[in-house]
Amino acid sequence: MASAVLSVLDTSPIVEGSTPREALLNTVDLARLAEDLGYHRYWVPEHHGMRGVASSAPAVLISHLANATRRLRIGAGAVLLPNHPPLVIAEQFGTLAALHPGRIDLGIGRAPGGSKAASAAVRPQRTKDFGDQLAELRYYLDPPEDAEVKAIPVLGGNVPALWLLGRSPESAALAAKHGLQYAFAHHLAPDAPVDADLVSVSVIAAEDDERAEWLAGSTRLKVLSRIRGTRIRLPSPEDAAAFPYTADDRAEIAKRSGAVLTGGPETLVPKLQRILDETRSGELMVTTPLYHHADRRRSYELVASLAGRLMACSNRSASSRA
Repeated sequence: MASAVLSVLDTSPIVEGSTPREALLNTVDLARLAEDLGYHRYWVPEHHGMRGVASSAPAVLISHLANATRRLRIGAGAVLLPNHPPLVIAEQFGTLAALHPGRIDLGIGRAPGGSKAASAAVRPQRTKDFGDQLAELRYYLDPPEDAEVKAIPVLGGNVPALWLLGRSPESAALAAKHGLQYAFAHHLAPDAPVDADLVSVSVIAAEDDERAEWLAGSTRLKVLSRIRGTRIRLPSPEDAAAFPYTADDRAEIAKRSGAVLTGGPETLVPKLQRILDETRSGELMVTTPLYHHADRRRSYELVASLAGRLMACSNRSASSRA
């Protein structure tokens, strides 16, 4: 079997004490590192009104990342289609595909991408269901000759690779219905694996298991705070280690730790391979929630070193290398 493909999902995290500018500059730095390490693609998602996420405008950020790299495929993971007129998305990503031929991915999702208030601000009126919007988008990406309205930048073959993102069998079925490649968000639904061309996983890698567990304290405290009704930015591992956890807190953390895979290289290989096997996927897209940018860089370096030991699994007809 061929080796699995490795890619990156980056939310441009604004950690405690940092700024959106710092988060975005870290994203550019990480994209360049990912390219040097041999990662295949680099996706940024759409979120709104989230204090710890700088990735709110994927098309703008993708343009900058594509200019900052040479080979890496750059894309959205995902554009939340209900927030936008399909014609505008076709125009934006057709423009990107024209400027960066063969390098642009357009992942589509249907989540709100933020709180109720943020979602209402982004899309105050919603008149079409997701299936109709998806069909309209595909029409604009491949318009007939006699179309009255066309997304001009896509003409001449400037079309991004189209993906559907989700975390349920229903989303997988919709992707199959439309003949689209499907990306499964394992990091959001670790207990509901479905067949996918690509699977996103949350990974914290370090030189050994002990170090990885210590680094993971940041995201575990953040998750616990959300459960307890408090929204915080990702804290430092030092602050997480010093937090006065109760027995109930530790039990809650233990119950919810499965979404983040932690460990040294030898520990991570079987964990990652199991996910590839369960989803019959050929590509792992790694997201790494770490406080210190240097630790995040090192985690991606370690995961890249495992590429030759992770085997791709056969899936549907679509190729995840597109």
